[in-house]
Order: sequence, then C-alpha cells, then structure tokens
Amino acid sequence: DEIHKPTMTLKAIGHQWYWSYEYSDFIKVEFDSYMTPQDSTDKNMFRLLDTDNHTTLPMNSFIRIIITAADVLHSWTVPSLGVKTDATPGRL
Repeated sequence: DEIHKPTMTLKAIGHQWYWSYEYSDFIKVEFDSYMTPQDSTDKNMFRLLDTDNHTTLPMNSFIRIIITAADVLHSWTVPSLGVKTDATPGRL
C-alpha cells in the first residue's frame, strides 16, 4: 500500500549483520542499528531481535517506510505490530 501524503518517511537499508536507518524529511539523520550480542546478561531483551539503537516513530501518523538492501536479501520485521517484509538489493 502507498500513502500519498505521509507525515514522515523512514528509509531502512539492510546490510550483513546490521541495518542503516535514514530520516530525511526534515534534517538528514542517519544511524546504524546492530543486533545485541547473544551473551548479554539483560533478561528483558528479545533474543535475536533486540538492537543497540532503536528506531523511533510518531504515534497516530501516516509513515512511509522504504526498505531495501545493500548486499543480499534481508527480512525487516516489527513483531509487536505483525509487520514483516523482505529487503531486496536494488529495489525500494
């Protein structure tokens, strides 16, 4: 589905072992998000799903998320929202 007038756009780029995120609507903000190590002692983390930098999005807003990959196929997911999509190199 496509939203014609989203409040904001988030670009997610899959790399081997991490994701890069770009907020480019207002000011260009970029950051990388790496998976939390499995040997972490924090029991409140989701195994193989938690990251060191979390993406923040506004509530009750239309948001466009553009997902792509830099190298190989990746799977981008937000389990609590029931969202999962595949990122393919060269496609937005």
